[in-house]
Amino acid sequence: MSGLTVDSTARAQAAAVRSGEISAAELLELHLDRIEERNPELNAIVSLDAERARAAAAVADQAQASGEELGPLHGLPFAVKDTHALAGWRTTYGSPIFAESVADRDDLLVERIRHAGAVFVGKTNVPEFAAGSHTFNTVFGVTRNPVDPTRSAGGSSGGAACALASGMVPLAEGSDMGGSLRNPASFCGVVGMRPSLGRVPEWPLYNQWESTSVGGPMARNVGDLALLLSVIAGPDPRAPQALGDPGSSFAPPLHPASLAGLRVACSVDLSGALVVDHEVAAVVRASATRLSDAGAAVVETAPDLSLADDTFRTLRAWHFQAKLGRLLAEHPTLFKPSLEANIRAGESLTGADVARAYAQRTALSETMRLFFGDHDVLLLPTSQVPPFPVEQEFPETINGQEMPDYLAWMRSAYFITVTGCPAISIPAGRTSDGLPVGIQLVARHGADRRLLEVAAAVEALLASSTP
Repeated sequence: MSGLTVDSTARAQAAAVRSGEISAAELLELHLDRIEERNPELNAIVSLDAERARAAAAVADQAQASGEELGPLHGLPFAVKDTHALAGWRTTYGSPIFAESVADRDDLLVERIRHAGAVFVGKTNVPEFAAGSHTFNTVFGVTRNPVDPTRSAGGSSGGAACALASGMVPLAEGSDMGGSLRNPASFCGVVGMRPSLGRVPEWPLYNQWESTSVGGPMARNVGDLALLLSVIAGPDPRAPQALGDPGSSFAPPLHPASLAGLRVACSVDLSGALVVDHEVAAVVRASATRLSDAGAAVVETAPDLSLADDTFRTLRAWHFQAKLGRLLAEHPTLFKPSLEANIRAGESLTGADVARAYAQRTALSETMRLFFGDHDVLLLPTSQVPPFPVEQEFPETINGQEMPDYLAWMRSAYFITVTGCPAISIPAGRTSDGLPVGIQLVARHGADRRLLEVAAAVEALLASSTP
């Protein structure tokens, strides 16, 4: 058998299957062994079905033997976020209301991954209806951090990030409204990207014009992330707001951007808008120093995002009430208190409130358009805190300052959400306790390929400084 391991890059694993160095069935068994080893403690993958996966791997190997055209993910084991429908598989949304629900079709994002040749093994755990950046629910329980199981894996794509970081799968997908691809990436030491609005179309949606949440890729390195983005990006007639660039335009190999002369705006706290843990802030500053030493033109500045908090909170509450209000009325005892409160907040919103939020979002988009006329990327913390104790729903204090609710500690992520710009979290350091810390790079709307190239260069730079 090949010397390949589950910790090899996704590109290396895909190439090995394609070349016949390893079969899809053999690759699957390697991953099932890792799942058996790590998942009982971490609880990242739920609704695991090893026999169904083995049958799919056998089909993949037969297709290859028959000379069929192979997709870019052919033979790669894959687990789907449990808020995304996977036909024939239990899809619970982390809610007791749907604890036994089985999907009768694939979501568009999953459909693309299936057509690319992936072998599905199960789902990845989520918070209830993907609300909050800590992954726990009453159906499956809590997902633990793979670096330190006493800590949170983040969320809402926490199961995905944990499974990826621990080698249970080579790639992962998720969704991001307030940081759900970026925060767990930072917590688990992997790469997570929130693409530009319209880059990864989603279907079906209750409202195709609601655009705070987007689907996106996660991987253990930027090159692997580009591979998955190339599969899930691109237009679809069912998604009227999809951007027109084909997915193939994001495929590796990446050509890392030159850091010499790269115009980097850096802000640890968005001009005082964020409370950031001291150790996280130190990692951001150290990363900026490394970029400057490599020839980047680093300046300490930030766009004015003072409208972002009200904008995000208004649109989030409106969205949650519109999507989940009827379910809450029918099942008033089956929602966690923080989610119920968010839905209730939407009940009192007026048309004028929503109109104000969209006007503010338009202004924020214009602010960023002008800002990126003078800067190539914006460097920020991904999360304002390192992974917090798994028993907490959210960090109650940062640097001794009390957080008013379960959203306030995620501003570094959700302030970027409402700009519509692409953002990527890459591993950048560790706390004194060895916990992962990511930095967030943001680029102008539509510049996803350029952002990947910059991220690849920064990833290589920071890796070269790691002992």
